[in-house]
Amino acid sequence: MDDSQILISARWLIPVVPRDTVLEHHSVLIENGKIIDILATEKALEKYPQAPHIERNTHALIPGLINAHTHAAMSLFRGIADDVPLMEWLEGHIWPAETKWVNPDFMRDGAQLAIAEMLLSGTTCFNDMYFYPDIVAKVAQDMGIRAFVGMIVLDFPSAWAANSDEYFEKGMQVHDDIRALSLVNATMAPHAPYTVSDAPLETVRTYADELHVPIHMHVHETDFEVTSATANDGKRPLQRLNELGLLNPRMMAVHMTQLNDDEIRLTAKQGIHVVHCPESNLKLASGQCRVADLLEAGTNVCLGTDSASSNNDLDMLGEMRTACLIAKTTANDARALPAWQALEMATINGAKALNIADQVGSIEIGKAADLVTIDLNHLSTQPVYNPTAQIVYSASRSQVTDVWVDGKARVTKAQLNNVDVSNILNNAAEWGTRLKTND
Repeated sequence: MDDSQILISARWLIPVVPRDTVLEHHSVLIENGKIIDILATEKALEKYPQAPHIERNTHALIPGLINAHTHAAMSLFRGIADDVPLMEWLEGHIWPAETKWVNPDFMRDGAQLAIAEMLLSGTTCFNDMYFYPDIVAKVAQDMGIRAFVGMIVLDFPSAWAANSDEYFEKGMQVHDDIRALSLVNATMAPHAPYTVSDAPLETVRTYADELHVPIHMHVHETDFEVTSATANDGKRPLQRLNELGLLNPRMMAVHMTQLNDDEIRLTAKQGIHVVHCPESNLKLASGQCRVADLLEAGTNVCLGTDSASSNNDLDMLGEMRTACLIAKTTANDARALPAWQALEMATINGAKALNIADQVGSIEIGKAADLVTIDLNHLSTQPVYNPTAQIVYSASRSQVTDVWVDGKARVTKAQLNNVDVSNILNNAAEWGTRLKTND
């Protein structure tokens, strides 16, 4: 089939913009990777009779999901340290494992595993923070998924760099190299306030301003982080970041489970973006993000899975459902975070945070054709009164049938295109054996 022009018809089309809208029996015409028309299917067939026609008569067509916080290659650590709190998880398990195992081969195989899982579950764009971002960028481009890779910064040495100067030097090289990749961009990615000191953070701000890239950072993840920071210098992390000039519309603050009323107002005033990772927060008992209060204040809130080693999956459909349920409990209000708003968080809000809302995040004429179909003709999603609610509250990722990125079919009838899944599985199994036997 010629990908230059495709007509996709669905039982329901959920464009996200305008918000809380469902169009029945509508079609999208794609040409050269862009959405060039949206119209009723009957009219589309009359207007574009020669266009190759893909019919999904029991499906909802939605924008591609945007996973705004990942550590993709950590999928190879999935299940390595379950049922422990964050700092024990990091210091006792993850950081030692990274020191021993993380290398270019690990990053390649882990990124392939993660990207395959994400594509099959409807994710068309992910925002990554991990080592060897050059390798993740190449894998993402090769597998046909949109990606942002982090120019990571830490105070201490890692498999990627020995000190802050080397982190920046390598990061700038990655930024320059990926310009040739059509689907990949970069962010500044200082790990967290407790792992990056003031001087490197000031450099991060300078580079982000000069390069016009987002800043991707864990912030206020746990009570321990906040109380330790306050005991250390008398400042909560957000106050310190604000004084350093980092709280601005480039900032993507991940987790944000420990917020008081003044800090919620501050996030809205400064225009920062909050990346909510509900399932990882639950599993690590990190706390609860006050999503309803943030949204009411006017803060842009998007969704991420975190890594598969703390979640333990990369399923954005599940993340939407969990986000809704937690928001209602946290706000003590069943009306908090309705389904349509959760879908916004997983699509257009992530695009806003990454500064690509003019390109993706909704089904609008002129935007890139990052699209997903979900079959609602399943026992768990029938009957359909509200397709958006069925997707958020009832559907599973196994119901994702088709995924297009930039107009190219990456998943067709629930199967990855041009990806050797057996090789990915074999590589993952081999890493599991090596880590288990410590060989």
